[in-house]
Amino acid sequence: MAFQLPELPYAYDALGPYMSKETLEFHHDKHHQAYVTKGNELAEKAGMADLSLEEIVKKSHGTDQALFNNAGQHYNHIHFWQWMKPNGGGKSLPGKLQAAFDSDLGGYDKFKADFEAAGAGQFGSGWAWVAVKNGKLEIMKTPNGENPLVHGAVPILGVDVWEHSYYIDYRNARPKYLSAFVDNLVNWDYVLECYEKAAG
Repeated sequence: MAFQLPELPYAYDALGPYMSKETLEFHHDKHHQAYVTKGNELAEKAGMADLSLEEIVKKSHGTDQALFNNAGQHYNHIHFWQWMKPNGGGKSLPGKLQAAFDSDLGGYDKFKADFEAAGAGQFGSGWAWVAVKNGKLEIMKTPNGENPLVHGAVPILGVDVWEHSYYIDYRNARPKYLSAFVDNLVNWDYVLECYEKAAG
């Protein structure tokens, strides 16, 4: 299954002022495109081109670092664009999601604090996540292109803390970016969709 760059589900300027048109153009058109191009080339070389993206991520982890880096980042970004929407974020979560956040993560405020701390505390490039593991939600962080799939979990929300995700808009103020993401950008409907799939 060849990797393909998905269209953004909104206009390039739709997430302003929290994420600028310039950031999305660079991040989507240049960075994500590079993962797609390189990932296809490496998957072909490794004889994995016919596998699903999830299978490639899991199979290349620990065995083919270059392929894993590109496949992992492709997987992460496919979802990252969907995890955001104009006028998103905030505390009004769909009921089923709210119940899971209450029981597993200590409620919205604790989730927000812990999720932002995971993102701010990830040294160098990486991601912060809410993932389903053993039937429960947990907050995780991973370096570089790694994601919860390779830790026996399924991500339902992730935020990119590579510098290309925020440096144009926030310079080195990563915590400010994380706060803006949670307060103004998260697409809770898509998070719910991911949660329902992951929780079965």
